[in-house]
Amino acid sequence: MSELATLNAALQPCRNQLLQHPLYGQLSEPAHLRRFLEHHVFAVWDFMSLLKVLQRDLCGTAIPWTPPRSSAAARLINEIVVGEETDLHPTGGYASHFQLYREAMHQFGADTTAVDRLVDSVREGAELSIALAHPEIPSGARRFVETTFRIIRSGETPRLVAAFALGREILIPDMFRQIVQGLNRELGGSLTALLYYLDRHIELDGGEHGSASEELIHEICGTNPVAWQQAREGALTALQARLQFWDDIASSLAEAGASRREVPTLVSMSGLLAG
Repeated sequence: MSELATLNAALQPCRNQLLQHPLYGQLSEPAHLRRFLEHHVFAVWDFMSLLKVLQRDLCGTAIPWTPPRSSAAARLINEIVVGEETDLHPTGGYASHFQLYREAMHQFGADTTAVDRLVDSVREGAELSIALAHPEIPSGARRFVETTFRIIRSGETPRLVAAFALGREILIPDMFRQIVQGLNRELGGSLTALLYYLDRHIELDGGEHGSASEELIHEICGTNPVAWQQAREGALTALQARLQFWDDIASSLAEAGASRREVPTLVSMSGLLAG
């Protein structure tokens, strides 16, 4: 068995927990799906920092420029950056996947205030710890982002590559996409942007990006047992952080449902709970 196959086998139990997580069964209500998006958008945002630190480390971005140590790794990571940072926009032109997700949230009536505040704070030069401390940011999202940046700060390329390639793949069960499709029909097309985002991720991760990520791990780890151990730890940390994040969101949805049962609610014309 190859090193990568051994690594994937070690990660499979955690992946199975994610794919079968009860959270997905809570998302058939529009209000719950909106709340999920308001949490999960932080993972869409911090994913790009993990990708860009790999581009910085593998592609020779320093000035004055020096050639990358591995042209193969540089090519692979640059191909992934093109798709994630400048993908095709459904109306023409290009957009990052974060931008596509944010637009999908707006179309569905989800609130982007918290993540917008975080991005603005970082853009203005605030330390990440200060930007994350804002009370509007859900605690589970804050914990997830902090874990991602602990991996980044490790500076260990095999750990970073595996966290990115094996711990942050889309992991969308068919059930989730079916829920979104059903709500989109029921609500008159208010989830078309989210479906486009999901389809692009499934297409890229199942094709170009999936194979490029596996090649990248082989290129970085080679036959070095220490590198493969770092890769295992990085991927497992990322998957466990996602599992904790899913638990946190599920708890938040359960609490919100209990609150609605205690307080009279207005029902929208569609007969569904408003967000």
